[in-house]
Amino acid sequence: MTTYPAFNPDQTTLPEGAASPIRATTVDLRSDTVTRPTPAMRGAMASAEVGDDVYGEDPTLNRLQSRAAEIFGREAALFVPSGCMGNLIAIKVWTRPGEEVICEERAHAFQYELASMSALAGCMPRTVPAPDGLLTWNHIEPLIELKSSHRAHTGLVELENTHNLGGGTVYPVAQAEEICDAAHALGLHVHLDGARIFNAAVALGRPAGEITRKFDSVMFCLSKGLGAPVGSMLVGSREFIDKAHRVRKILGGGMRQAGVLGAAGLVALEESPKSLHVDHQNARYLAEGLSAIPGIRIRPEKVVTNIVIFDVAGAKKTPAEICAALKSKEVLANPFGKHTIRMVTHYDVDRAGIDRALAALRQILA
Repeated sequence: MTTYPAFNPDQTTLPEGAASPIRATTVDLRSDTVTRPTPAMRGAMASAEVGDDVYGEDPTLNRLQSRAAEIFGREAALFVPSGCMGNLIAIKVWTRPGEEVICEERAHAFQYELASMSALAGCMPRTVPAPDGLLTWNHIEPLIELKSSHRAHTGLVELENTHNLGGGTVYPVAQAEEICDAAHALGLHVHLDGARIFNAAVALGRPAGEITRKFDSVMFCLSKGLGAPVGSMLVGSREFIDKAHRVRKILGGGMRQAGVLGAAGLVALEESPKSLHVDHQNARYLAEGLSAIPGIRIRPEKVVTNIVIFDVAGAKKTPAEICAALKSKEVLANPFGKHTIRMVTHYDVDRAGIDRALAALRQILA
């Protein structure tokens, strides 16, 4: 029988080939997915009451789902392991194989979810570009096909709020609701990829449930700006969630004593939205600092949430070279295109960390 060494939480040597851990002194601006659970979350996880969720018996996860549904004014909610799975589940519930999903051409569901809508839901993305990633009904209407015997029929309209590749842009409520109303008039459903919907709600100064009330389904992440270690939520009607529950099982998303994760999600849901405005303030501060560095181009007034995308075409280094140089100074960022870099603020990065990142960029581009 193989024996394994006892777990040592203080061990610093990693197995051969394993990635090095991010040091506590590192300013990590790659994404708000890198946040680590707060002490309150860790405490809640340690003491969580659990049961078998596949049987519907995990009391902590049931509380999380009930609270999410309540916040969004919906009949029901479902915990899923990831936002990608949540979006895929919604697409599978609302469509049939061979149909099209209308979305903005830089939508996360199209760009970063490994063509899952095609591979696993049998749908084709029907994309259209829009300024800042924000669609209007005028973008969508010409793409709709419901009767042709020669073209794929439209199965679903999908929006993203905030829009990641748009730079954390936020849909005006009236614009999103016009799309929902017009789609519903044609018998179409509208799904919202609301991975960062609480960032949008804070930016608009309105409750998340209020700004999403006309969508047929909403996915939001607990593990981005809200800081939980794992998980996302789907909210919608009872009928939708019942179907989503079955699809989650098909995709391998059924979990057992998941209350240890749900406990952190409950803390995230209740507490984290209260501090998102700080992330937004820090993002604007970062953007203003970037705008003063020669070789960088950005419009700080466009930064309204926690995502900062800036152009370095005027520098003498590529985005990959700049990010590699930043890493050597214990600042992490991601190349995000041929000439752009993305930085994302979150509760693990304070104003002093942003100052360090700006100082590092000034040195690298000097």
